[in-house]
Amino acid sequence: MNKPLSLLLASITLCSSASVFALVTPNPPSLNAKGYLLMDYQSGAVLVDGNKDVALAPASLTKLMTAYVVGKEIESGRTTWDSKVAVSENAWSVKFPDSSKMFIKPGDNVTVADLMRGLIVQSGNDAAVALAEHVAGTESGFVALMNQWAATLGMSSTQFINAHGLDGEGIHTTPLDMATLMRRIIEDVPEVYKLYSEKRFVWADIKQYNRNRLLWDNSLNVDGGKTGYTSEAGYSLVSSAVQGPMRLISVVMGTPSQQTRVEASRQLLNYGFRFYETEQLAEADKNEATVRVWKGQQASVQVGFEQDVYATYLRGNNRSLSKETEIYAPLIAPVKQGDIVGSVTWRIGTDEVASEPLIAKSSVEQGSIFKRAWDSVVLWFKSLFSDAKGLWES
Repeated sequence: MNKPLSLLLASITLCSSASVFALVTPNPPSLNAKGYLLMDYQSGAVLVDGNKDVALAPASLTKLMTAYVVGKEIESGRTTWDSKVAVSENAWSVKFPDSSKMFIKPGDNVTVADLMRGLIVQSGNDAAVALAEHVAGTESGFVALMNQWAATLGMSSTQFINAHGLDGEGIHTTPLDMATLMRRIIEDVPEVYKLYSEKRFVWADIKQYNRNRLLWDNSLNVDGGKTGYTSEAGYSLVSSAVQGPMRLISVVMGTPSQQTRVEASRQLLNYGFRFYETEQLAEADKNEATVRVWKGQQASVQVGFEQDVYATYLRGNNRSLSKETEIYAPLIAPVKQGDIVGSVTWRIGTDEVASEPLIAKSSVEQGSIFKRAWDSVVLWFKSLFSDAKGLWES
């Protein structure tokens, strides 16, 4: 479609109040980490970051992708939580000295559910290999799946070389990519995400505790996350917490100690909940507007959004929130369901806080020869007066 004539249809002030005093917001925390980021889950807005795009070794944060891939395999029906996995020599815990493990051994038949707990709660490298072989036959085949999913999710700065995250040539990710992955775990495989809140798991009579110490923090409602450590990566932690309707995701990578990663994550989350708020601006299942369709079997089409729309902005901001709707006009049949026909932009003052395409909620086929000819004549006359406001929607 050629670039259409754009017509400003509406600019509506949703809320307004006079700004008497400017809200004083402290600078975000500066953290002792190689890279960090704070993201709002609903809107995807990045609230705080330091080196969010720098390539870093992920260590056991890799297991977030391992869990995601297994979750998608369960969703597809290619495996189940109750499927039995025969542990191979490759997944034997003795092959991972001085690293985290579940303590499985060759010949064990372990359910996917137990292996996922060994992966997520105990951070077992052996569990990661067992799951990889179960899903793809070999760990290398599974790694190919991991990297394919990373590309699909938009994690353009990530490459995995194994299922567990131990250091090796070519392995890298970024704080932004890790936040993106955690967001998709919460959204796409919620049954997997539930496991991240479990504080302990027992296997082979060995009780191990979740390494995410924020699960025990009474000042924050952290309900999931994953730790990581290698000598190359340093100490890392991805966490998510909720407060009321708001959910935040924090990523801290490459800190010098376990305590530092916990304190840094706590600072990020507290800062976000204290100074920001998230509002739902539109719902995907509701119609936003009715738009005139020319040369079609129907004279109009309902338009709306493909997904719910959220915006995150400073708490206590007194400037008005405005909504500006733009329709690409004239809209001429045929129109297919899902076609982008315009956009809506929300602003606070002059700052854009959200923008979302408007899509057709149904299809409109071409009208009869008479209908098309008549509308062509009408459009020609209208084009003579195209400066008249509101012309195309009438």
